[in-house]
Amino acid sequence: MSDITLPKIGFGTWENTAPSQCAASVSEAIHCGYRFIDTAQIYRNEHYVGKGIAQSGIPREELIVATKIWNANLSHEKVLKSTDESLKKLGLKSIDILYVHWPAGAYHAENTLSAFSELVDKGKVAHIAVSNFTIELLEEALYICEKPIVANQVEMHPLLKQKEMVEFLQNHNMYLVAYSPLARGYVFKTPELTEIAQKHSVTEAQVSLAWLMSHQNVIPIPKATSTEHIEDNFSALQLTLDQEDREKIETITTEKRMVNTRFAPW
Repeated sequence: MSDITLPKIGFGTWENTAPSQCAASVSEAIHCGYRFIDTAQIYRNEHYVGKGIAQSGIPREELIVATKIWNANLSHEKVLKSTDESLKKLGLKSIDILYVHWPAGAYHAENTLSAFSELVDKGKVAHIAVSNFTIELLEEALYICEKPIVANQVEMHPLLKQKEMVEFLQNHNMYLVAYSPLARGYVFKTPELTEIAQKHSVTEAQVSLAWLMSHQNVIPIPKATSTEHIEDNFSALQLTLDQEDREKIETITTEKRMVNTRFAPW
């Protein structure tokens, strides 16, 4: 893979904005065993995520912390300025993975990615990544960016299999970080996943996460706030799907995108 080794599963924090709840759930996730924590400027919770990291008491070097630059901050100057603000909110000296959140707004491949590269040179960012990029936009970014791009974060789950993207990223030694890995709850309404879950005495969430993790370069980042769900998702690491299970998931013909915006590039 790329020059960073990611854990098999990460912890997402989208829509986790209640101050005490967000900090507590991040700390709880770290204690549960998560070591890859994902946030973004637009989530408006970087401060609480930072508090949760501090409260966990786990050494900083054991964690991979990622955030994303919002569309309005993607000019060269604002990338630099807003990253400093994110670092301050997170209470960190450096960010392990910094994403372009969407190829939209002030995004300009050359100007934006040169600022990201500058942040790597300054030691404020360890690795560059992108999110919600199409293959065409990825090819442009890979050609222009002076530093390696280690991942593309996109929606992926058994109802949106992203086969072409998985293959492209594998061929380019990159990770696919899968957001909305439980399809915004639709995995619980999918009969094929329920059948597999019952067979293994696990939840549909664990089936979806295990399926994602069965791809060599795919890292799901489920979000959760309750201890029960945080632990249930992490337990997916113990589930190995057999060939029959994987074939059953392949029979799901639905291709349903749960997250869409007016500025999406697809």
